[in-house]
Amino acid sequence: MRVIIVTGMSGSGKTKALDILEDNGYYCLDNLPVKILPEFMNLILRLDDFSSKVCITVDVRNTEMSDGALSTLESLSGSVDLKIVFLDCDNSVLVKRYKESRRLHPLMMTDTKLDLQGAINKERDILEQIKSKADYIIDTSLLTTGELKEKINEFLPENEKHGLSISFTAFGYKYGIPADCDIVFDVRCLPNPFYVDELKTKTGKDHEVRDFVMSYPESRELLERIIAYLDSAIPMYNREGRSQLVVGLGCTGGQHRSLTFAILLAEHYKEKGLMASAFARDSERNMKKYL
Repeated sequence: MRVIIVTGMSGSGKTKALDILEDNGYYCLDNLPVKILPEFMNLILRLDDFSSKVCITVDVRNTEMSDGALSTLESLSGSVDLKIVFLDCDNSVLVKRYKESRRLHPLMMTDTKLDLQGAINKERDILEQIKSKADYIIDTSLLTTGELKEKINEFLPENEKHGLSISFTAFGYKYGIPADCDIVFDVRCLPNPFYVDELKTKTGKDHEVRDFVMSYPESRELLERIIAYLDSAIPMYNREGRSQLVVGLGCTGGQHRSLTFAILLAEHYKEKGLMASAFARDSERNMKKYL
């Protein structure tokens, strides 16, 4: 079992790191008490169907951090592949982040005499020992979410690195635009197979429908233009640290033209080595009308 312990300064981005690792298939737990870690590990190691990749955040909210935490973590290394990741951040940036979020530092909740700067300094002292033993130290002071994702991917095995997944969703405008779409393309401008009797009850999953839609030069040109746009946009979404991109393709009913484009685009990007899938939101809703 591969276990990653994420620790570091409060406000340095541990929650974001946890989200990134979760997107890479890790079972994630936030701030599990250090004292129960050995018992927890013994339990999940006995479970046949539990995830083989676990990530746990440990921070100053743990009362054991200053007393025995490191020895407890090191005791686990004999039974699991354990790595400690420490997220650090410049004091001035931490102060700014706390001011912007208007939240209290965890140590200020237990010691009302501490101001923010004093709490940060005390936290550094508490975490100094575990930082010195960390396998990886990441300074997040100037990192964007995308850059943090790249830093984390640097120490993950190649077979664990998950890039951007793209979901091409075909939908019907008469049922509304899906709320989760990041980008929407309207393909209602193309010839409609609905008005061809033998194609009316078929969908873009059928080759006859796809052949009809793509037999028109304007359809092929529109597909090329959409691909050209996505080819330029996808690397930028990757740099921003996005895990999923939802691309909506809309026609009147979401059955013929939009599904044709969704399937062709998913096939195209799969061939390029990306994780891509096609989904027909309204196809079954339309088919019920013809039964």
